Amino acid sequence: MKEFAQKGFVSASTDVIVKEADISKGALFYYFKNKKELFLFLYDYALDLLKNEILMKFNYDEKDIFIRMRQVALLKIEILNKHPETYRFLTAAYMEDSNEVRGELEDRNKKLILSSRGILNEGIDTLKFQEDVDVKRAIEIITWTLEGFTNKEMEKVKKFSLDELNFEELIKEMDIYLEILKKNFYK
Repeated sequence: MKEFAQKGFVSASTDVIVKEADISKGALFYYFKNKKELFLFLYDYALDLLKNEILMKFNYDEKDIFIRMRQVALLKIEILNKHPETYRFLTAAYMEDSNEVRGELEDRNKKLILSSRGILNEGIDTLKFQEDVDVKRAIEIITWTLEGFTNKEMEKVKKFSLDELNFEELIKEMDIYLEILKKNFYK
């Protein structure tokens, strides 16, 4: 993960990977047909780790969508601090532009987003919404806003390292968006 996170898919070297792992190149390619297969395996592994940690700590009893969204953001930051190399890898992979893996990454991301939305939106208290608000569309707007916010922050990571991000400021900024949405959609 470290090699891919630092150099991207195309520039990552399997020679460096086997040296760091202290295995032979033959052993690596016994388990993985090629670099692409290794990369996608690591991506799936990292996503599963992230997803499982979030799902284990997620408070399903909380019914307020805004509190849930904030909770997920805080869990992601907690995981980033617990597994920084894994998070760096996922960030690099998310921004990977190699045609060799881009399509498969996009497919995996779409599936993850759909399943995550289902879990995140399941059982929310729709009675908190104003009577004249189309709840389904409001939830989409909330989701799109936070996805856009996340994408904006991911663009910053391209220019800076994860270590340079101020997570307290990031959460404060996200809270501003959540509060605006809350005032417009809730009673």
